[in-house]
Amino acid sequence: MSVYSASVPPSRILRGLAKVLWFRQVVRLTPFETATEAGRAQERLRRAALTALASALARTVSLATVLISVPLTLHYLGAERYGMWMVISSFVAILGFLDLGVGNGVLTLTARLSGQDDLGGMRQVVSSAVAVLSGFALLFAGAFLLVYPRVDWFRIFNVSSELARSEAGPAIAVFAACFLASFPMSVAQKVQTGLQQGFTVGLWQACGSTLGLLAVLGVIHLEGGLPWLVAALFGVPQAAVAMNALYFFVFRRPDLRPSLRWARRSVMVKVLSTGLLFLVLQLVVAVTYSSDSVIIAQMQGPAAVASYAVPEKMFAVVSSVLALLTMPLWPAFGEALTRGDRDWVARMLTRSIMINVVLAGVASSVLVVAGPWLISAWVGQTFNPSLLLLAGFAVWKVCEAGGTPIAMLLNGAHVVAPQIMFATLTALVAVGMKLLLIGHIGVAGAIWATSIAYLPCSCIPSWMIARRSLRQDKA
Repeated sequence: MSVYSASVPPSRILRGLAKVLWFRQVVRLTPFETATEAGRAQERLRRAALTALASALARTVSLATVLISVPLTLHYLGAERYGMWMVISSFVAILGFLDLGVGNGVLTLTARLSGQDDLGGMRQVVSSAVAVLSGFALLFAGAFLLVYPRVDWFRIFNVSSELARSEAGPAIAVFAACFLASFPMSVAQKVQTGLQQGFTVGLWQACGSTLGLLAVLGVIHLEGGLPWLVAALFGVPQAAVAMNALYFFVFRRPDLRPSLRWARRSVMVKVLSTGLLFLVLQLVVAVTYSSDSVIIAQMQGPAAVASYAVPEKMFAVVSSVLALLTMPLWPAFGEALTRGDRDWVARMLTRSIMINVVLAGVASSVLVVAGPWLISAWVGQTFNPSLLLLAGFAVWKVCEAGGTPIAMLLNGAHVVAPQIMFATLTALVAVGMKLLLIGHIGVAGAIWATSIAYLPCSCIPSWMIARRSLRQDKA
């Protein structure tokens, strides 16, 4: 008898084999039948698993693109022009709010209408959203064309060399064109996510990132300027978004192809109102979790921000991994609730919370123990985070991991207003606690304040609303 079989109980081996076989049965290309509740449950898990895998691939490719392109562009552009490149890159996150949450509104409405098998309703949502975002794009494009010749764009970057000054305006113009063109095209991605086909989005994103990197290498080889690099890094991935939309609406779902005859003013208002709720929620959450650096800088100086930001980025890996597993639940919960498969929703909510908390707890514990060594190997001996700070991040990641599936359920159920109320209360309490704790225990007070505010003000009330909603719907 081998050492392995003698030391491991046969029942444990059988359970392990069963889990492997179950995973192989779920992760497959062939869809499950959806005529029964059991079949629909398997199909949701299949799509969620495929979406998680494709998203992981897309993020891996995106990270590889960054790691490869950063040293290449830095050496090619030089410090001043590379700084312009980084400033332009930062615009992506800031300008992402310009769609006023329409994308998230499309995702939520599509998931619910899919659960009702309402093809006409989905057509109206798609066409109305494309009309709204096309209008936004034209409006912003017109405003940009009016402003562009009147602004000395190089002053925004504070550059001095003649080459950098001459490239500032064209680089901004190329970025604006790429960004605005993506507005209506991005609807396809949200519809696919709402239909639990996020794996398709992930594959197209991976393809776009790869082609973007190849385009950057081509521009460097041909010695193109900064505007060409902007077109390569931002324009080529957006071309992949456009190709995805074209393929989806022409070949995969021509029945959902946008058309003005399906656009409705009432649906435009509904898409906008739904999106605005999510936008407000995003902004309030951003205030809560993105204010740490500002508060620390004001209370303890800019140097203290770095000692906080480096461990924060290290622990952000935990959130990124869990997001791959949790985000696909948003449309799955929305579709399941609409079909009345609430037992599955209740089981999956409990299971996802338990899995998230365990994974976050294990991963965060490893980072607490190995954190000082990892940070030293990463950025050198400059930073030596305290145990209190690392433990604070670990506790927060566990709290966040437990609350995220609940948020996905409430998003899928379109229960957004209570989330805004809870998030606002959390923001107020968190900011007050940060001002108090940072003064007493240093930068670690910022992250401990976040957990202290989040649990009673947001996580627990959201959990109670979710359970009450499931009980009421089931009754």
